[in-house]
Amino acid sequence: MKMELWAIWLIIAGILLVAEMLTLTFYLLWLGIGALVAAIVAWIIPEFFILHIFVGCITALILTFATKPLTSRIRMSKGFKDPIDELVGKEGVVVEEIDFGKHGIVKVGNETWSASSQVFLPKDETIIVVARGTTILEVQKREVIK
Repeated sequence: MKMELWAIWLIIAGILLVAEMLTLTFYLLWLGIGALVAAIVAWIIPEFFILHIFVGCITALILTFATKPLTSRIRMSKGFKDPIDELVGKEGVVVEEIDFGKHGIVKVGNETWSASSQVFLPKDETIIVVARGTTILEVQKREVIK
């Protein structure tokens, strides 16, 4: 039994769109929409596989570059606060030890993050988030106040 190309593109689009719902990065969304457009082209013109790929890629690229200025404007707008910035000052726990110059893993709230520190932090140490990078938190040992 041979599966139609448009159905394969539709399955790929579905997988990418579900993965996007789990990551919320918008990159997989644009790839999913590109695969959806490729599915439509494959349904209309099934014999030109290279055209399906080309149209899907061009669609994803156009969406990526067209929305970049929009997302930048939103991030720069007055009152916008990135939820990741709210992690600074919160307590967490070291899940995987952090050595100086190496990354470990911490749990802050319900989420786990890669983290770095200026000192060694063993597993189960209570920490405070002092800064954030793009994907890595800077943490330090929580000082006990007496």
